[in-house]
Amino acid sequence: MTDIAARRTGRTGLHARTGGPSDGDDNLLEHLLGWSLVVVLALLITRLGLF
Repeated sequence: MTDIAARRTGRTGLHARTGGPSDGDDNLLEHLLGWSLVVVLALLITRLGLF
């Protein structure tokens, strides 16, 4: 649906998805994978002696 058609039908709240966090949709798996990545990077950095 185009922007003009959405305005004609009265649908509001249409916006482009930017890939950022969604409103009120917490995904547990996404959080766990994110924190796992942080831990793996921290271990790699300390093992290589970069920090």
